[in-house]
Amino acid sequence: MSIPTDRKYTRDHEWLKIDGATGRVGLTDYAAQALGDVVYVDLPDVGAEITAGMQCGEIESTKSVSDLVAPASGRVSGTNADVIDAPERVNADPYGDGWLYEVEVKAEGDLLSPEEYRDLLESQDA
Repeated sequence: MSIPTDRKYTRDHEWLKIDGATGRVGLTDYAAQALGDVVYVDLPDVGAEITAGMQCGEIESTKSVSDLVAPASGRVSGTNADVIDAPERVNADPYGDGWLYEVEVKAEGDLLSPEEYRDLLESQDA
């Protein structure tokens, strides 16, 4: 399972990749596999203020509906229209074309390093 080292992770299996003051958010490979086929995403509106640790959207798969939990606080500056039109991109490329939204980061939430996230996954599989 892929865990890129250029981003941080949440215990809710989302990632945050920061470039300057903007963070891009998506689901981890682990989450994409666990959900199964993603069929719908409900992303926060551009301009919305989101709070780290709070629900900011939903993702629906053939198995379940899961909350998207913000990894950082800030203003949503963009959403991935391609994922809204073709939600299966989340499964196909969760760390690339399957990203979900961008946020102007004011404060990061309780995030894990790639190593800490790997340890979390290993402890869940044990």
